[in-house]
Amino acid sequence: MQVIPAIDLMKGKVVRLSRGDPSTAKVYDYMGTPVEIALKWKSEGAERLHIIDLDATFGKGNNLGVVAEIAGATGLPIQVGGGIRTVEAVEKLLTAGIRYIILGALAFSDPTAITRIQQKFGVEPVIVALDNKNGKVMVEGWKTATAFSMAEAMEKFSKLKVKTFLITSIARDGMLQGPDLETLSEACEFPNAKVISAGGIGSINDLIDLKRVGVEGAVIGKALYEGRFTLKEALEKVGA
Repeated sequence: MQVIPAIDLMKGKVVRLSRGDPSTAKVYDYMGTPVEIALKWKSEGAERLHIIDLDATFGKGNNLGVVAEIAGATGLPIQVGGGIRTVEAVEKLLTAGIRYIILGALAFSDPTAITRIQQKFGVEPVIVALDNKNGKVMVEGWKTATAFSMAEAMEKFSKLKVKTFLITSIARDGMLQGPDLETLSEACEFPNAKVISAGGIGSINDLIDLKRVGVEGAVIGKALYEGRFTLKEALEKVGA
């Protein structure tokens, strides 16, 4: 199982939110700049990074310059999400060297965008985000409910050749109280789907549970920033 450190960006700084609420932002300035933090995760064994542009998510500018800096400094494969609402924005990121694009609202509002991206860049770069709350997939910074359950969404996008899904339990995100193993177990049973989990990880045991249910990767944010365990410890226990 791949262990993927999260770097959430707001106003050029690394922050963590609780349940996606911007008013709960905690800034991790004391750990360094976003590039320094990214290099720290690389030095501890990260083979991939997860970057969310929160300003773009909430329609308050973007951190594209910082994302490009991190990509250049680390040389790691990076998956980027947050406010990617046009095919042009996707093309800009992928041609700038970003390896994977996480699509939320765009995937639901214009599914043909997925096909257009795949035709130009292949199937692998597209990750569809299924952020779920009360059984429904949420989009637009977790403010808008779609008509889809997670299973319905996986079926819909699998038909469009999407292979990888980022599944986040909104209620658990940033709470350190454990992932939603039931939902993730169901997702992992979906034929030929690769599942990356996010939200709720608070201990090494949570990672062991995730590996057991079959997720391909686990995004870890607050647990690393709050020192619940180190990336090195996580990799020793559950790394591929």
